[in-house]
Amino acid sequence: MSASALLLAGLLALVSCTSGPGGPGTDPAPASGLEASARAVDLEQGWTWEQQPGPMELGVTHTQNSLDDTEPAAARQRGTDILSSLGNEYQNHHLMGFGTLNPEPVPDQYEWGSLDRRMQLTEETGGKAMLTLCCAPDWMKGGPPGVTAWDKLERQVLPEFFDDYAELAKEAVQRYPQVDRVLVWNELKGFYHEEENRWDYEGYTELYNKVYEAVKSVRPDVQVGGPYVVMSSVAPDSPDASPIRGPWGALDQRPLDVLDYWLANNVGADFMVVDGATTNRGQQDAISPVDVGADKFAVINRWIQERTQLPIWWAEFYANVPADAQAGYGTPASAVSTLAVLQAMARSGTQGALLWGPEGSEDLEYSSLWSPATEEDGGQPTPLTDAWRWLVPKLREGDVELGRAQGSSLAAFRSADGAVLMMNLSADPVPVPGQEDIPGWAIVPMESTT
Repeated sequence: MSASALLLAGLLALVSCTSGPGGPGTDPAPASGLEASARAVDLEQGWTWEQQPGPMELGVTHTQNSLDDTEPAAARQRGTDILSSLGNEYQNHHLMGFGTLNPEPVPDQYEWGSLDRRMQLTEETGGKAMLTLCCAPDWMKGGPPGVTAWDKLERQVLPEFFDDYAELAKEAVQRYPQVDRVLVWNELKGFYHEEENRWDYEGYTELYNKVYEAVKSVRPDVQVGGPYVVMSSVAPDSPDASPIRGPWGALDQRPLDVLDYWLANNVGADFMVVDGATTNRGQQDAISPVDVGADKFAVINRWIQERTQLPIWWAEFYANVPADAQAGYGTPASAVSTLAVLQAMARSGTQGALLWGPEGSEDLEYSSLWSPATEEDGGQPTPLTDAWRWLVPKLREGDVELGRAQGSSLAAFRSADGAVLMMNLSADPVPVPGQEDIPGWAIVPMESTT
């Protein structure tokens, strides 16, 4: 993390504590510095506000490294404390891969140890368990039994093994009664017709239907969702562009075709699963201010809502930063960009959103909730941590107002009790009369003073 990022993170940690030196129950210390500037902003004059249309769950998807026993004990404990502090939010795990091993390396011989440990982590930290039914043992993909080739993880299940995979899904939901929601497969991995330049939505939907019926046959209480397709966007002049477009580009027609086919041909579904990013395919830099690109999530939600009443869950979402900003698990720009996406989702009726990789990684330039616990000094909070903790219970209650300033780059969440989470959606400071400027990429949580 850069020196400037560390300084801003320190400022934010200071302003997030409002109980004063006497502790809870005493009058808060007078606001100063960044918080005073934020409190001086008139949230009515020149602001537009929209009421959150309904409750929205936030959660995380554990990936390759995520508070495992192999990590240094102190770092792991710090990260565990952060995860525990987030409350009763969903923690998603994969059946195979992304931190868990092959659950059935040989037909009818199950090895659940690694997934057991991840489920135990969820229990220990007070979370709710969710399971992504991906990926598949090698013998279901044409490989030999007893061998796990991790470089072939993302290959599809062959049609002749769809029933075997459905049986594996059935075993999993029976083993883990704490799981109440499953996502079928992940990003249609392997299901693509290269020669036709389109997704194999027929093959995926056939697999989905078998898994849906298998899960419901033993756990009718479990909610099942799909198709978990990447809602990519492209340049407006791309041959794959759809008519749906905005300042960020045009939606790719191919995933829209997946959703239309799946909606028409699935045997049942409890929710819809999608994922996406703020930028177009092959593009890294976001538009400034970052809520311009984030609005794509709201556009997609509205398109889906025109076709189905199924609740929408974003299994993954990726918030890019502008070219002049630093991206990373611990940077303020990535944290603010993430908040901009969450605001767009909340405004447009998302029911759930999962943060991919709550443990930071140098390989993934997006915001996380704690620094890599694989390092001795890891497990530390990031600029997103306090804001995420602020949002989890409030968005779940469903009564948050979503605000955007006109003429500046400020935005805010406001809860029913008057508490506010304010952020600057760009690198440019925002002047406040009589106060210090609100710095670029600032995040200011403020409890109610009433």
